[in-house]
Amino acid sequence: MTRSIWKGPFVDTCLFKQKKIKWRIRSRRSCILPQFVGCYARIYNGKGFVGSKITEEMVGHKSGEFASTRKTSFLGKRALLSKTKIEPIKKVR
Repeated sequence: MTRSIWKGPFVDTCLFKQKKIKWRIRSRRSCILPQFVGCYARIYNGKGFVGSKITEEMVGHKSGEFASTRKTSFLGKRALLSKTKIEPIKKVR
């Protein structure tokens, strides 16, 4: 469910206190405002920080949408390689 219009977008107060061009954002639930456009932000993904530049297309979205918390799986590629493995030809004397 979305947030009420009369309440306005949620932005953590620590984001307003920072006057830097580069900053770290731990609040993934905060909305991105037009004031943040052009800044570089490092968004926390649960393990580390993922860097991104804030553009006009990001305004209105949550900051957590731009830092993926999932890792890509390499398990499928390894399974395919093991099935197609070619065994060397044994020489008969």
